[in-house]
Amino acid sequence: MRFRSLFSVGLSLAPIGAILIGAVSIAPGGLRAATVQAPPVAAPAALPTFDALLRHPVRLKPELVGVHPRVFVTKAEIEQLRTRAKTTHRDWWAGVRTKLAARRGPPPPAPGPQERRSQNNVAFAIAEVSLAYAVDQRPEDLAAARAWLLAAIDYEPWGYTYNKPNVDLAAGHLLYAIGWAYDLLYHDLTDAERARVRASLERHAGLVYDYFAPRAQSASAPSASPKRFAFTQNHDFIPTAGLAVTALALLGESADAPKWAALARAHHHRAGTLLSPDGYYYEGMEYWIFSAPWLVHFLDAWEHSTGESLWEQGPYKHWKSYVAHSLLPDTQNIFDFGDAWEGPLTRAGKGEEYARVFPGGTLQSNYNVLYRVATRFKDPETQAVAARLAAAGHSNLEEFWTLIWRDAALAPAPMSALPLHHHFQDSGVVFWRSGWDASATAFAAKAGPPEGHAAVARLAAVPEWEPSNGHAHPDVGSFILYARGRYLTGDTGYAGVPLARHHNTITIDGVGQGNEGKTHEVWDQVDLRRLATARVTRADLSAAGATIVLDSAGAYAASTGLTRFTRTLTVARDGAVHVADDVATEQPSTVRWYLHSDAPFTGSERSWRARQRGATLNVAVAGSTDLHVHSRATLLKAPGRPGSITQGRVDERGYELELESPAAREHRFDVKLTATP
Repeated sequence: MRFRSLFSVGLSLAPIGAILIGAVSIAPGGLRAATVQAPPVAAPAALPTFDALLRHPVRLKPELVGVHPRVFVTKAEIEQLRTRAKTTHRDWWAGVRTKLAARRGPPPPAPGPQERRSQNNVAFAIAEVSLAYAVDQRPEDLAAARAWLLAAIDYEPWGYTYNKPNVDLAAGHLLYAIGWAYDLLYHDLTDAERARVRASLERHAGLVYDYFAPRAQSASAPSASPKRFAFTQNHDFIPTAGLAVTALALLGESADAPKWAALARAHHHRAGTLLSPDGYYYEGMEYWIFSAPWLVHFLDAWEHSTGESLWEQGPYKHWKSYVAHSLLPDTQNIFDFGDAWEGPLTRAGKGEEYARVFPGGTLQSNYNVLYRVATRFKDPETQAVAARLAAAGHSNLEEFWTLIWRDAALAPAPMSALPLHHHFQDSGVVFWRSGWDASATAFAAKAGPPEGHAAVARLAAVPEWEPSNGHAHPDVGSFILYARGRYLTGDTGYAGVPLARHHNTITIDGVGQGNEGKTHEVWDQVDLRRLATARVTRADLSAAGATIVLDSAGAYAASTGLTRFTRTLTVARDGAVHVADDVATEQPSTVRWYLHSDAPFTGSERSWRARQRGATLNVAVAGSTDLHVHSRATLLKAPGRPGSITQGRVDERGYELELESPAAREHRFDVKLTATP
């Protein structure tokens, strides 16, 4: 039997040009210049209604009816996995076996652990050891799988007692792991054990279903507001991915499984069509690492079990560009737009997140997701990006999936086949670098609505969609520079209360972008028509350097009086950057201009520097003589625990240089940055 969806290479990606904005011609290696000027937003293609998606019939492939295992792999496919584990993947599989979490000790007992992500980790342990047993048939693996499985079904709640119990991320993780374990271990569990596991899955699937199903209209409340869902946000597609796995495992055994499956498909159909088609992930690289596997888990389970592919819609084929360009030349750090760890603290090997983000000292990037995408689309370039991250010593939360996902026969392209620069036109983010080597200069800038222009265009057509952009920052107009082997300017990390002043952008009379300062959700209840005018209006990208023009005024509320914020960025191969800003307001206003660094700024008047080990960022301020310059540590409200994200502690996250332009209607900033050893 052939591995139709997991081991063979799938269909080619359907055209998405009706959604993409404009086009950029970039030669391999980035040798040909490319210019994009004010591209229009194309009319979005028609989408099915949510009711139509919910009515979609759900059927297993005929040969899988009444069969276990079936969700991700069949019995015949497990035989092929055994061959892989002894041949092409032997050394790697041996490494997975030495680290089986469920073999290191007993599971946390009921009612279940409450530490952050602890139940997620229980789920990963269950899935890992269940697959290990299916492949290797070792009795000790089965004993561990049974112990962890039967402990987790009795957790109460699935998730945090104090924030969205039984319906959030942990519920999705456990539905996925326990649902798949039920499928994999079906013939190794007793009738009584199967009944216990099935009863727990049915209860928890019902709770997740009720939370993510549309609100029914009733005679007593005919005008009740319909539910709205954050389809593109990880707190939606992770729980519904878990719901899909359980539903597919229980089809034919649980009466409600068809409706659970249909709901999960509806949510993921929406996610695939609403996520930016250019491949950029609006929540930032930390959340791509956390979230991307769940989109793939749904796609794989659905295609393998039902035969229907939803891979042809969505951003998946373009993730190679997002991941390749988000990774800095040192191959361990990232362009950290959005909520990404703790900024300067994490980069310095300090803070609460470092040990989790860099287990063993190298980045846990979940790059093996790219193996699956490469296999699905027969794409040597995606395979090349995965191979680059593997060579850098990266790790994965679910290492065991590489046994299924990596096609050892698919040779990676050379990294030189990928352009050195990329303009994510829908999202409004531009990346440029001088090479793929560790000594390269790399630069990124952004200006656009958080989820992209296509998302704004589609909002009216999807009334049940409520975008949730809490992990996207008020950083329109900002940029990040890496040169001389160091992260020289940039971001401050995950914030409980994100502010524009924490980024390399401006404020007007102390007011930043969107609705910042009130909640974690900066972009909630903003004028989307105004926000969508923020964009990259020009991107000249070549081997010699880049000229990027950003129009960012739309990110600021009309009440600020800002009418123009045009930023021109000129980047050279040696890391020299010229920042020229043209700012105008309706009434005289004070404009503050910010530049951030991991090292303190020292100097005076118009000459400043931030010295790190191995590199110095030099800042030369030209133009108006009326500017007041301030240097200080950057203080940021860190995120609190889930459900109380704005209640965190105050962190020191690097340093800032502030240029203050006195009250006026016209402002010019002219700053030159250079990087020296």
